[in-house]
Amino acid sequence: MPETARTPAKPDAAERARTIAKRGGRAAVQPSGNDAERVQPLLHHVHRDGTATVLLSDGHPLVAAVWQAPRGEFGAVLEVADSAPVRLREPVRGLIWLTGWLRVPDSGERHERVLQIAEERPDPRLLDVGHGVTALRLEAVSLVLADSEETSSIDSAEFAASRPDPFCLYEDGWLRHLELSHRDVVGLLTRYLPERLRGGHVRPLGLDRYGVRLRVESADGDHDVRLGFSRAVEDSEQLGAELRRLMGCPFPAEQR
Repeated sequence: MPETARTPAKPDAAERARTIAKRGGRAAVQPSGNDAERVQPLLHHVHRDGTATVLLSDGHPLVAAVWQAPRGEFGAVLEVADSAPVRLREPVRGLIWLTGWLRVPDSGERHERVLQIAEERPDPRLLDVGHGVTALRLEAVSLVLADSEETSSIDSAEFAASRPDPFCLYEDGWLRHLELSHRDVVGLLTRYLPERLRGGHVRPLGLDRYGVRLRVESADGDHDVRLGFSRAVEDSEQLGAELRRLMGCPFPAEQR
């Protein structure tokens, strides 16, 4: 029989926000102004200090608006969406919104920020900065996370002090493999679901160092459920042991 249900541990809001930022996701910039249209940057990056860099072509109207703004600062919101790697009715798992001021950094700062991005996520589009592409800095005054766990405001110190989930760059591949090749494993995990949800379509939604998340798509809507590990894990060996425990494997790996 499954263990008595309890509220599982989960990453705090700052860690979840750092994880979304690390994965990159789909981004859009909403300039200030009632009639302003959302802009999809060529590339975006949220830095550890809570600032962000967005790349736009030199001729983009938003670049001109920043240059022409008082003090060279233009209000905007950067939205970064975290989407599930499997096909879901509602694929967005979480969002972060950075609200603040766009400006054009000087050449020294621009060079430093481009190098910071290249160290984390090398991308050939970075080579175009200064050659038809402008790098804008977003100085965030507010950072908000919204996901199925909660909606939280996060200050820059919390964000900087936190770290992304250690498995965040591997999670997509693992979940796709689970969805396509191991539906039996997903079936074993349904025993932990509340009785009312077991008739729905159960899909792997997320995996982090604290546990597994499932999405149940049913006639009355979508429901997200977290199945917690017995401890926070830090490497693939510990992760494998906890997954075997959840599945009820009779021969779990030896715990060190």
